[in-house]
Amino acid sequence: LSAIALPSYQGYVRRTACEDAKGVLTGAGNFMERFRTQNASTYTGAVLGSYAQSPVDGNAIFTIAVAIPTATTYTLTATPVAGGIMAGKGTLTLAHTGAKAGTGALANGWTSCSGI
Repeated sequence: LSAIALPSYQGYVRRTACEDAKGVLTGAGNFMERFRTQNASTYTGAVLGSYAQSPVDGNAIFTIAVAIPTATTYTLTATPVAGGIMAGKGTLTLAHTGAKAGTGALANGWTSCSGI
């Protein structure tokens, strides 16, 4: 029974973690847009605060980082925490343009978190 139940449970936990990371990235993107609106049309100086990890409460499964190469662009990246349930599964990204991408097992994560 455990040979069936454990992999199924782990798949559920990975899908849930993936979905949560997408939600946190979207929330962080909304935060970045509010920041730009309130700060003379620039992303420079934005700090993610509670959006720096997924889930936002509890133990991090993903860390969320923001890269601001210019004052008017950014890319948010969700990277699995080393040693965690999502370690080695890839990353999810969200750009200032709304472009969404993933790498590794998360390459299609924005479309579906199934099968991770």
